[in-house]
Amino acid sequence: MTASPQTNRPALSWQEIDLVLMDMDGTLLDLNFDNHFWLEFVPARYAEKHGLTVARAKAELMPRFEALKGKLEWYCLDYWNRELRLDLAGLKAEIAGLIQTLPHVDDFLSAVNDAGQRLWLVTNAHPQALALKLERTCLQRFFDRIVCSHHYGHPKESQAFWQALHREHPFPRERALMIDDSLPVLEAARRFGIAHQIAISRPDSRQPERRIDGFPAVEDLQCLLPPGSDGGNT
Repeated sequence: MTASPQTNRPALSWQEIDLVLMDMDGTLLDLNFDNHFWLEFVPARYAEKHGLTVARAKAELMPRFEALKGKLEWYCLDYWNRELRLDLAGLKAEIAGLIQTLPHVDDFLSAVNDAGQRLWLVTNAHPQALALKLERTCLQRFFDRIVCSHHYGHPKESQAFWQALHREHPFPRERALMIDDSLPVLEAARRFGIAHQIAISRPDSRQPERRIDGFPAVEDLQCLLPPGSDGGNT
């Protein structure tokens, strides 16, 4: 698979793909929800809980968050419940109205279903967060399998995750496509031998498009519609 310029459609050969592995947050769902939650809402509630200013709470929390990026603890609500003495699942539910899909997500997933490729949702989201987001979006109807990295005790950034997933659910790596907004996850998938990777260049609708190096990238899943679908390659 080769890449056209980032703003154009990657040269994706759908006839070489049997399985599409989809990330959730920042790929199917607007990352604005999680960015607002961790960068604004949690610090505000942490400040209330511990008698701090919001600025002081952010100064304490941001280095702690950054230190765990890419580790399973970063995604684990149970871990942060203990660390922050907050009910993170309850806080997420309070602002669940912000959970929304990115543009053309339903169209893309429907087109992949119609084209006959298998679809797996592969996420680092904690099971409670996953359940809340699926309840709000009903995306589960598109997927043959839903994979949560917490089930394996390793995040998608780790080779241990991919090895454990493949042992439990073998799949043809040479005919698989991974779509994710996280470059470390895409790199891990590539190292594991997944043949095709696509990055999402605008995971947060309220932020500008990112420049992506090292992977073909699209801003919108409409650019990846399979052949024969409305708007897809022919």
